[in-house]
Amino acid sequence: MNGELLPRDRAVVSVFDSGFVLGDGVWEGLRVSAGHPAFLDQHLDRLEEGARAIMLDLGLGREELTEAIYATLRANEMTDGVHVRLMVTRGVKSTPYQDPRMTIGPATVVIIAEHKEPLPATVTEGITLFTTHVRRATPDTLDPKLNAHSKLNDIQACIQAYTAGADEALMLDPHGFVATCNSTHFFIVTRGGEVWTSDGRFCLAGITRANVLEVCRANDLPARETTFSLTDVYNATEAFVTGTYAGVVPVRMVDGRTIGSGGRGPVVQRLQELYQDHVAHDVAGRSHP
Repeated sequence: MNGELLPRDRAVVSVFDSGFVLGDGVWEGLRVSAGHPAFLDQHLDRLEEGARAIMLDLGLGREELTEAIYATLRANEMTDGVHVRLMVTRGVKSTPYQDPRMTIGPATVVIIAEHKEPLPATVTEGITLFTTHVRRATPDTLDPKLNAHSKLNDIQACIQAYTAGADEALMLDPHGFVATCNSTHFFIVTRGGEVWTSDGRFCLAGITRANVLEVCRANDLPARETTFSLTDVYNATEAFVTGTYAGVVPVRMVDGRTIGSGGRGPVVQRLQELYQDHVAHDVAGRSHP
């Protein structure tokens, strides 16, 4: 926290912090492999873009943020099976009021590193989805591309999904087309063998999403960012979600409809392997600061 290493029970923020009072901040989740955060440059790019969009001064440059991440990993002797959350809020306010000019200090920067692995069954057997009535926001209300601390839209979708007995929520765009999930990105494999994901207008600019599309194109798997509906989803031969935490995870059921054979399909299994190779290639080219 702000350059100081602290045990979990002492890692606390002020009740006047912008993140606590308003959800005013940006964050990144990173996956650590062989001692290095994978795709670190892309994550820091997105963090800086989000901060610039909301006029938040991060207070630290890329080299300083990188060193802080590695310092946290070294202090915890963490090299693999690690998830890192990098969070930056606008800082402490003089009063709990939304105006950013009420901020009286520098940004609050927190890095949490945890040993955290997806369950093996999740990776092999997959998850279930439920289509929520909660729609993705439009850019003129809350830009979906912002990885902001304000996640109430996604939380509402998550609540509806788990109360319906599903693992995650599938969210539609304002026009009723498939957009994304509440915490991951959604893909289908069509009967023609194409990999489809949303056109990207109403979802976060996902790092893993972009990497999976890159992997598809590099390995002659036809992939498209396009507009499609739930009818296309229900008739897909395979479906999967992507995210920094678990990488590529199959989806076996959506809204009570079994997708394909109801198990992990050949395209998803191949993408899981190709994505792990992609991660390994990225971290192999990194060095400790």
